[in-house]
Amino acid sequence: MTSLLRSVAFAALAFATPSLAEDVTLRYLASQGGVAPHELAAALGYFDGTGIKLDNLGYAQGGPATLIALAGGSVDIGSAATPAVINSIAAGNDFVIAYPTNGINATVHSTFYVLPDSPIKEIKDIAGKTIAVNTLGAHLDYVVREALHSVSLPSDQANLVVVPGPQLEQVLRSKQVDLTAFGYWQQTFEGAALKNGELRPIFTDYQLLGEIAGGFTVLRRDWVEAHPQAAKDFVKQSARALDYAREHPEETKTLLAKILKDRNENPDLAQFFAGFGVRKGGLPVEHDLQFWIDVLTREGKLTEGQVKAADLLVVSASLSQTN
Repeated sequence: MTSLLRSVAFAALAFATPSLAEDVTLRYLASQGGVAPHELAAALGYFDGTGIKLDNLGYAQGGPATLIALAGGSVDIGSAATPAVINSIAAGNDFVIAYPTNGINATVHSTFYVLPDSPIKEIKDIAGKTIAVNTLGAHLDYVVREALHSVSLPSDQANLVVVPGPQLEQVLRSKQVDLTAFGYWQQTFEGAALKNGELRPIFTDYQLLGEIAGGFTVLRRDWVEAHPQAAKDFVKQSARALDYAREHPEETKTLLAKILKDRNENPDLAQFFAGFGVRKGGLPVEHDLQFWIDVLTREGKLTEGQVKAADLLVVSASLSQTN
């Protein structure tokens, strides 16, 4: 049975009868300068009584690294940009989509900056230029491709270099790169950089993509099948934390500062948090996936009909159902 057909069969059977809460530990990799919804849920006490405990194993350079760790069994939670998640599932990894980790809207988005005196004025000018991004093969990589495509240029005309989040501002101000991209999940680094002096925005992913989920938290199917109630509790409470962040922005910043401090990161970064950008209820819609499926098909990474958004959303819908 293919992975997508198993999604349908699993959704129909796995949650027919709720099971009792059990003690489970979910291992994960954190993102420097950022806090995941499940980390916020834990700080809010939302997992109390569910048996769920989180175990932070360290930091990931980017989302694809968490997917590799998830596939290898060294972590239980993956989180990556939508194109990376789709590519990973299409490559044969038996992952299920849990919920949108974050999203893009008019307030929360990724921005590509240059220095004030840069000759770069618009998207067409990025051809042949060097752009700092946090990782390759993920959201910013594909946004650059889509930006070039939008002005009828080949999608591989920019040179992307990997730079850790804390150094994104430095490499731009020292002119080691032509542009720096702050992802929607790197608002804290972006805010700190703008506080240090002017940077000029060239474009955002919101201009190109509109309102859309930026990435997804994913779980291994075998883990979900082994812990169906824990999987539902994990999704429900993480989505609840997404709503809390939207409804209580200042209280959320206080919690994020504490989480960052406990990680020995700079808690002052929390003041620049602008939200997760996810729709109310933390629920994905078909467009969140179909947009990128169409892009990956256009680029030859997927064959026509190889992956269907509706199939990928089946288990996500089941996990988000109330008990």
